Amino acid sequence: MGLGVLEPKNNEKVPGTTRYYDDPDRPRMAGEHDAHLKTTVGGLILTPQPSDDPNDPLNWSIRRRDLITFLLCWAGILATSLGSILAANTFILIGTIALTITDAVVLTGYVLAGAGGAVIFFVPSARVYGKRHLFLLGLIIVVATSAWAGSVPLEADTPEDAKRHFRSMAGARAIQGVGLAPFESLLNAAIGDMYFVHERGVRMAFANMAVFGSAFFTPIVVGKITESLGLGWTFYFVAIFSAATLPAIFMFCPETAYRREARFNTDIYTEEDALQPPSSGSSQTNEKELPSGFRLLPTNKAQPCGDANTPKKTWIQSMSLFDGRKTYDPYLTLLLRPFPLLINPAFIWACLIQGTMIAWTIFMGALVASIFKGPPLFWETAMSGYGYTGAFVGALLGFVLCGLLADFSVRLMTGYNNGVYEPEFRILLIIPMLIASGIGLFGFALTVTDVAPRKVDVIVPLVFFGFEVAGMIIGAVASSLYIVDAYRDLAIEGFTLTILFKNFFSFVVTYYALDWLIAGGIRRVLVIISIVQIVVCLLSIPMYVFGKRNRAFFHRHDPIAMCRLKELDAFLRKPFRKSNPAPAQ
Repeated sequence: MGLGVLEPKNNEKVPGTTRYYDDPDRPRMAGEHDAHLKTTVGGLILTPQPSDDPNDPLNWSIRRRDLITFLLCWAGILATSLGSILAANTFILIGTIALTITDAVVLTGYVLAGAGGAVIFFVPSARVYGKRHLFLLGLIIVVATSAWAGSVPLEADTPEDAKRHFRSMAGARAIQGVGLAPFESLLNAAIGDMYFVHERGVRMAFANMAVFGSAFFTPIVVGKITESLGLGWTFYFVAIFSAATLPAIFMFCPETAYRREARFNTDIYTEEDALQPPSSGSSQTNEKELPSGFRLLPTNKAQPCGDANTPKKTWIQSMSLFDGRKTYDPYLTLLLRPFPLLINPAFIWACLIQGTMIAWTIFMGALVASIFKGPPLFWETAMSGYGYTGAFVGALLGFVLCGLLADFSVRLMTGYNNGVYEPEFRILLIIPMLIASGIGLFGFALTVTDVAPRKVDVIVPLVFFGFEVAGMIIGAVASSLYIVDAYRDLAIEGFTLTILFKNFFSFVVTYYALDWLIAGGIRRVLVIISIVQIVVCLLSIPMYVFGKRNRAFFHRHDPIAMCRLKELDAFLRKPFRKSNPAPAQ
């Protein structure tokens, strides 16, 4: 047992566990049989192992990879800012195109629902053809729908006009969710494509800051823009900046998904399966030819598994929207792949850790808008936006803490574990999450209703709101890192599940929040939410202790294979296939 992580009963080798995430001062060359493994200058054995192909993203310079990460994160900031763009404008919508508070709040829910619905279809496309075309498509949708939403009139002469304008805004918001879906679901996976395990922690925190941090910075800026220029310009600015970012993404962000030989993926397969020297018959020279020029449309040909003799892609080739299939798995099979993972407790845990905290954050944000805009404060739109400053500072502190602890804590734990890295070490980040979220949720619950009678200063619940957001960020980073390191071959499907749960659960919360508060009382409902979240965090204890056994079990019993998805796909395709003779073997 390594530091509380229980070993499988038969001591089998488990994917995700590796000897190579270690302290730089410790020896890490196990013997002559490991001499073929690639290391850093300091001697750290790289996980996963890069191929010899110059087009392998792991072989790109760190500057190029960081530039791609920065550009994708910037695009992610613009896209995901649409989620909270109406947070400071709730009461502007009431009495214009929204007839009730629920109507105004649920406009945010439509974005979440749109993203949740789109990710189901985008993820299998990313598995088959890569992520680049989806990032570009998402940004194009963001530009178009932002211009659409900005043009929706807020004035209506009749109730029928108001309903028509509301439906137009709701449609724009739902399709905006489709545009931001690739950045929510694929950004973390793209980092897993480009970086070694020891490089992912800080970059993963930065990516999560882009996706989640923008949600809390946006209301601060939007409130002032709305007060000065009008609500429409908040959407127009997103459209303008996204349109300016689109050429940079097209020219400087090539495809990050790469089809390499299985033996190099030491963070997916067991050491015995993956860390084997290449055999004399393993060459795949028949696949080495690269397509010439720019490729606009997808192809059924697989992306070549390159080697040292593969020519480096030209800049024009790197801008292709498609460079070959990453897998021969049918699209329908991949479409259904996320759902069998629900029998794996690790993915249920990740859904709960991320989804519940994000839903409570949206819930609390709507409550802030409702209470502070009413008597006796009567905040203007700009002040309502500034009320999110505490949440934004909390998000920044959460990211800073993750950046400091994510890789440092894992290196420390690996050193104590005699140089053996376990992905469960990532779960230790739930400890600061538990502390921050407990302080934030209970503090907010016990003080927010005392603002109106002026028993406490308005800054007090906003500070607690910041603690809650910091806990949300830490939990999102911890669960993302664990899924990437423990189940990297299923990371995209794992993120799909977390997004589906987060978005649809949050949609339900936004739709019924006002009814819950009226029926149960603000303080009582918030205290119940706080208790629920503490229980969710405590689920991390059995996840840490039994996580390795869980990985071993589902390595032996693949839930996707158990559901026979490929057989289902073949059965559904059978009526549409021509009866051709089988090819000669």
